[in-house]
Amino acid sequence: MIFKVFYQKDKSRSPRRETTETLYLDLDVETKEAGIIAARTLLAENTEYHVEFIDSLSDESVEYEKETGVFEITSF
Repeated sequence: MIFKVFYQKDKSRSPRRETTETLYLDLDVETKEAGIIAARTLLAENTEYHVEFIDSLSDESVEYEKETGVFEITSF
């Protein structure tokens, strides 16, 4: 399942829409909820990011992201 993570690189400042960044994770999970928990754990162990929001992407959303943006799966 592919998850899109919205985050801020700096935890010391208040989140601002203008500085929000995204990354994509491909996680082997059964449910969306398990994926969100796994993503938060993975990010907490490997980054100092302030995670704002995590959402699973449908197949159609993944195709859209590939066509319109910089789509690259992040791995740790």
